[in-house]
Amino acid sequence: MNFLFRCSRSTLAASRFHSSAISANEDIRERLTAAVKQAMKNKDQVSSMTLRSVLSEVYNLDKSSGSKVSSPAVVGILRKAVHRRTESAAQFIKGERPDLAEKESREAEVISAFLPPLLLEAEIDRVLREVIAECPQDSNPKKVLALAFKLFYSKVNKLNVDPDLVKRRAVVLLNT
Repeated sequence: MNFLFRCSRSTLAASRFHSSAISANEDIRERLTAAVKQAMKNKDQVSSMTLRSVLSEVYNLDKSSGSKVSSPAVVGILRKAVHRRTESAAQFIKGERPDLAEKESREAEVISAFLPPLLLEAEIDRVLREVIAECPQDSNPKKVLALAFKLFYSKVNKLNVDPDLVKRRAVVLLNT
């Protein structure tokens, strides 16, 4: 089992390296399918089962929408899956089940390899400064903040940022 875990980590590291070099036009669905096939060839049960479950969620969304969903929607599914597994791992740790927490953490790590990187804080600040400059300076800071969020998310895909970081940075930038 330890050997299998080491093999899956090296495969995961390789997929992380390649994930940043992949063009934006390549469909993430194709990458997931190829990774499932590779994991099955390598007899990596953790990766194959995890990626199959994610693909199952993608296919269910396809069926419910009536057509293939876009790559940003698939990225949203992946982010939700990572979030779910991370929360589960935290709950297992609280419940003194480190074995299950480790399993959930490994699954989150496998899925994370397919996610595009989040925008850096400096990039978020740059866009927020532009947006805040466009906003009319009203006496009500909540209105300005709401308008800033609306303009920010019209320029930036919501899936590529951490919403908590955006909120914290917007509040800081508005108060300065």
